[in-house]
Amino acid sequence: MSKNYIEDQTFDRQDFSESPLEKGEYENCSFTNCNFSNSDLSNIIFSECLFSDCNLSLAQLKGTAFRDVRFKNCKLLGLHFQNCNEFLLAMDFENCILNLASFYKLKLKKTRFINSSLQEADFSEADLSGSSFDNSDLAKATFDNTILEKADLRTAYNYSIDPEQNRLKKARFSIPAVTGLLHRYDIMID
Repeated sequence: MSKNYIEDQTFDRQDFSESPLEKGEYENCSFTNCNFSNSDLSNIIFSECLFSDCNLSLAQLKGTAFRDVRFKNCKLLGLHFQNCNEFLLAMDFENCILNLASFYKLKLKKTRFINSSLQEADFSEADLSGSSFDNSDLAKATFDNTILEKADLRTAYNYSIDPEQNRLKKARFSIPAVTGLLHRYDIMID
């Protein structure tokens, strides 16, 4: 069975929740204002693609490959990124809503989360070394045995990270948000 190979295509205002995206490999493609909500994107390969103003909420990602993929202004509610193909996995998020997304056990070194909402996201056992969370909301996000070495959380907010349960060597924080490292101690800071 041969796989479809689609290169340098632009997909604009398409509703893939109604008529599914063809299985195959998409390289250097652009998806703008497309609806993938509740779609099955399993085993599709996306290489060097851009998703802009798209809704991928609750899409199925079993074996999906995101290789050097950028998401801008996208709604990505409840996605289970841990089900993705981990080979060459590399993503970049800007102005995205990633609430309830799961990155469990993924290697996401140097990933950029810019101006994004990551409320209740699960980063348990993920490797986020060198990642940046510029101006991102991490309210109720789970960090458990997470590697955050050299990560930049200076402008991130609403996070609660236990320094005893996560690796934070050379991670960058700023005042007053750094108090998010003290939640486990149930202390009052004035």
